[in-house]
Amino acid sequence: MITFTPLSGAARSSQTRPLAYLLQVDDVRILLDCGSPDWAPEPHHIIIPEGSEEPAYHWETYCNALRDVAPTVDLVLLSHGDLAHTGLYPYAYSKWNLKAPTYTTLPVQAMGRIAVSEEVEGLREEEDVGDENERKLTLDLDSIGLTDGSTPPPLPKKDRKKGKYVATLTEVQDAFDSINTLRYSQPTHLQGKCQGLTIIPFNAGHSLGGTIWKIRSPSSGTILYAVNVNHMKERHLDGTVLMRQAGGGVFEPLARPDLLITDADRTTVLTSRRKDRDAALIDTITSTLSSRSSLLMPCDASTRVLELLVLLDQHWNYSRLRYPICLLSRSGREMLTFVRSMMEWLGGTVSKEDVGEEGIGNRQANKRKRNDDDADEEALGAFALRFKHLEFFPNPQVLLQTYSSKDPKLILAVPASLSHGPSRNLFADFAAVPDNVILLTGRSEDGTLGHDLFEKWDDSQRADDKWDKGRIGSNVMMDGTLKLRMNHKVPLQGAELEAYQEKERVAKEKDAAQQAALARNQRMLEADEDDSDSDTDSDSDAEEDEVRQALEGDLTDLDGDSKEDGRRRRKADRGAGDVDWGIDGDEGLTKQFLSYDIYLKGNVSKSTSFFKSVGGQTTRFRMFPYVERKKRVDEYGETIDVGMWLRKGKVLEEEAESDEAKSYRLQSLAEEDARKAIQEPPSKFVSSEVKVQLACRLLFVDMEGLNDGRAVKTIVPQINPRKMIIVHASSAATDALIESCANIRSMTKDIFSPPVGEDVQIGQQTNSFSISISDELLASLKMSRFEDNEVGYVTGRIVAHANATVPILEPILNAPAVDKVVPNAAVKPKILGARPAAKLPQSTMIGELKLTALKARLAAVGVQAELIGEGVLICGAGAKGNTGSESLEDSVAVRKTATGKVEIEGNVSDVYYTVRQEIYNLHALVAA
Repeated sequence: MITFTPLSGAARSSQTRPLAYLLQVDDVRILLDCGSPDWAPEPHHIIIPEGSEEPAYHWETYCNALRDVAPTVDLVLLSHGDLAHTGLYPYAYSKWNLKAPTYTTLPVQAMGRIAVSEEVEGLREEEDVGDENERKLTLDLDSIGLTDGSTPPPLPKKDRKKGKYVATLTEVQDAFDSINTLRYSQPTHLQGKCQGLTIIPFNAGHSLGGTIWKIRSPSSGTILYAVNVNHMKERHLDGTVLMRQAGGGVFEPLARPDLLITDADRTTVLTSRRKDRDAALIDTITSTLSSRSSLLMPCDASTRVLELLVLLDQHWNYSRLRYPICLLSRSGREMLTFVRSMMEWLGGTVSKEDVGEEGIGNRQANKRKRNDDDADEEALGAFALRFKHLEFFPNPQVLLQTYSSKDPKLILAVPASLSHGPSRNLFADFAAVPDNVILLTGRSEDGTLGHDLFEKWDDSQRADDKWDKGRIGSNVMMDGTLKLRMNHKVPLQGAELEAYQEKERVAKEKDAAQQAALARNQRMLEADEDDSDSDTDSDSDAEEDEVRQALEGDLTDLDGDSKEDGRRRRKADRGAGDVDWGIDGDEGLTKQFLSYDIYLKGNVSKSTSFFKSVGGQTTRFRMFPYVERKKRVDEYGETIDVGMWLRKGKVLEEEAESDEAKSYRLQSLAEEDARKAIQEPPSKFVSSEVKVQLACRLLFVDMEGLNDGRAVKTIVPQINPRKMIIVHASSAATDALIESCANIRSMTKDIFSPPVGEDVQIGQQTNSFSISISDELLASLKMSRFEDNEVGYVTGRIVAHANATVPILEPILNAPAVDKVVPNAAVKPKILGARPAAKLPQSTMIGELKLTALKARLAAVGVQAELIGEGVLICGAGAKGNTGSESLEDSVAVRKTATGKVEIEGNVSDVYYTVRQEIYNLHALVAA
């Protein structure tokens, strides 16, 4: 049985982002995507409940639901590398115990890491995200004392953190490092609790590495998860494999799933032609720069910005423009480095050849000299991805230091929603300059400044020029005043700085007092341990004292005079961290307390007895001073000095390192020390309200790279799922897709559109059992291969052995028939036909016949075939156009009915048997 629960981004919802869904297949719980909302909505979109001072954010329901289900999730699948699909995964991984195995493609892992890192860094530089409250909650959980690795109990709702769930950079790196990466069309058979499930990623388009997930279950069938799909080929990506580019139709492995989970966000949208959109974008950019004005294009940090960069680079090379293209992003260089290393995932014009006037031929002919940096960039990827007109800036301050605000330039700034970061800071100054243009390429999330600007532009257009009517609108002159809340981090000054320093001094003194108390307690424990070990060490101590007395004037390295001081010194030396691991403890002790000069003068006499005298000190010969220390043992044997072995291993590792590795390690340590040395000055977060006088122009050009309504209404019926769930759509878009599918006779009527938090159950509860087939029965089976499985018909008897945990299926033994003695009077005469008819076993053919595939197989074996109508294939002489009687005898017609049955009509001939055999070969035959 399948249970589907939308956590966020459901159908008929006003908030269609982020995307996160819980899919339960039998006992396996799968999390489909784990997106994050925009954490900085506009103040007028925030609702403050009555009687409460804290605002009620729209994402609290989603975050609480994800927090509750995260520890129970068994599998996580991520489809795209933007914030709407992967943004909350690092926080849930580190804070909410979302430790289930996670799968995605390599580009989604890299692009998601960059997008979340950019978001996290930008938010933490502008406002306090509530780490102190989260740290207190973590300490409360630690105080519970869970040492067995079990899952902590859920916190009461009143004690949970509220606000913004923003991870740290370290948590982002750790979370994405734990993800397992797959290639397209790579089947992965899961193990553990997910055993029996097979997941296969397919190209979805829209973003680099975007994925359609195919989940195959032995009990629930095939499930297809396809959201944010684009069938159109772009400049840096190929279209989705869902639609075959050459012959049309749906990609066969993705056709006819048992359940299709898809979005309908753009069902009511009619997108304009790509040629018109590109022309409007390029013309606006060229005319604005030519008039000595600038443009601001808000963009994302990793996915859709690539399409914009390739388009702009082509236009700059073709038109020989000299205006700078400025990318305001902390991770811009890192993003392009990743992309250049993943050329096999790219498509469009990038993966085929270089673009612009500097094509392959010219580049080979000219062979220009480049410096080392350019050579390295060319070695990393295609020539088209070098973007020689692109310049990177980490923040607006560096941009203004390089270019004046009056210089014409094209600025791409993150994020696309204008909610925080460089794009918002630039907008405050940029929008007040006349003739500047703000160019939007996406609608952004509801409640953000980017979405408000989009609605302002869309409302000012004529009814026929709306963005969803297939037309390119015109730019709008903005006027009026806009209030913006700006967040900044400023250094502390004056009394605030002094108060902070005083607080830090008090904290350091308190920490030092605690450390001193701990050290004092440690010394007391060591003293107690020395006293407890005095009995076992009394003999060795007595011998050391005798040596000390015998060499009264010759102790050159003795620091203390008392026996207690010497004992403590020896104890400290045994546990010291800087003692050489290669020297025995006794030798080190002897070297510390004794001199190497041995004097054999003075009172030299022989002892009177071999044994030690009872009355007092015995007289003995002077000899080399050596103290034999007894080995300390416990219940497991001799006590091992763990620190000695750790130091030994460290030294061995350093000796085994090569010179390059050693220099790299030393350089890394030096860089880390330098980073620690440069401490950020104490600062605070401030918020101010700014009034912006709007005077610039505003234009929206759809560059989201998603299917429109025509494509969705065409592709979904061709997939022809048995059941369908609609997600990520408004009420109007959901109703439009359901109405479109209802008009198609062959389309399923089981279409669900659950709201957030509502469960949808599909199928019946099935019980599956595991049995083991005996070797004798397995040898007699005839198996046929179907997709990734082998299918066969078996009849046997289940036997449970005492020493086996899994029952065994054994062949049925035919017992000899026993003749019963029946009196003659009871014998009934046998009548022909009186015995009931026994039903003969029938073979089963698994699969779906494609007449086009049958035509190709027949052509390979020399039989000509032609499609003469819908669902009819003529094979043999009739396909050649001959109408003679002899040719008709060698013709065979193959019909495929609407119910799926295959009918072969024709005379008995070689062509008939050949056609029938090829049909058998296209199916998995399960013999009875």
